[in-house]
Amino acid sequence: MKRTLLKSVLATTAAAALTLAFAGSAFAQTKLKWAHVYETSEPYHTESVWAAEEIKKRTNGKFEIQVFPASSLGKETDINQGMQLGTVDMIISGPSFAARSYPRLGIAYYPFIFRDGDHLLAYSKSDVFKEMVEGFRAKTGIQILAYTYYGARHTTSQTEFKDCAGMKGLKIRVPDVPTYTATPRACGANPTPIAFAEVYLALQNKTVDAQENPLTTIEAKKFYEVQKHIMLTGHIVDGLVTQVAPHVWNKLSDAEKKIFTDVALEAAARASAKIKAREAELAAEFKKRGLGVHEVDRESFRQAVLKNVPLASLGFDKKDYDRIVGVK
Repeated sequence: MKRTLLKSVLATTAAAALTLAFAGSAFAQTKLKWAHVYETSEPYHTESVWAAEEIKKRTNGKFEIQVFPASSLGKETDINQGMQLGTVDMIISGPSFAARSYPRLGIAYYPFIFRDGDHLLAYSKSDVFKEMVEGFRAKTGIQILAYTYYGARHTTSQTEFKDCAGMKGLKIRVPDVPTYTATPRACGANPTPIAFAEVYLALQNKTVDAQENPLTTIEAKKFYEVQKHIMLTGHIVDGLVTQVAPHVWNKLSDAEKKIFTDVALEAAARASAKIKAREAELAAEFKKRGLGVHEVDRESFRQAVLKNVPLASLGFDKKDYDRIVGVK
């Protein structure tokens, strides 16, 4: 009788312990929101989804990350603000928005500072960028994990032009960030900030005549349907940074921080490779679709920017500029 009673007590205790273990496991799971403004077909989304699954796997299911694409949690300004408000946990976004809190980061958008995508990616591993990451975290608490190549930004328009002078008077959509306006302003165009999600309609309705984005974005957002020409200005070599909000980062263990960082770096490398490969194919494909794809006098744009929108006018440090230009 005693032995039976003991077995019953032990069984009950074991069952209770198992129940508590499962409850503890469920309670310990952390659900996170990862937001961006890009289409589900783009590598920024597909690799973010891969990263979310990989983080879940490497943390034994502790972190359940849902990726929200295509501005579904708000425009780019909104999701950047959400990092501080606690409404968003992770984002992939242009560092130009982070530069509103930490202006030093914005120098990466100064026209013609990067030679090409490889130069930008080398910058993302440089000491000067590491200093900026630390400065940004000290100011905001937000941790930048990785840099993804976004592409060289080119200009689409209803009319063709060959040099900086040809851009004069053009009403061109740009993101609502001062550095994006530098090239159009230097050439006498009329830069017009419009939210990314609204650009197609603005071009279709002729609210603006032109816009500027990488070839991969022109394809993904179907801007080629409402524009006739692509000028290969390559005025900004652009990138996106993967960021974690302070209310998440500060609670991670060192081991978890390493997992988040390692996975983000892997995802960024995978996405960058895909973007570079697709970018190389697109000029010819756009020509087949009937668009004019034109080489331009890029030096005329570069000289106009240096003369009319100097570094100091945007609050940037010449020392940072020289260090970045010198990155190999």
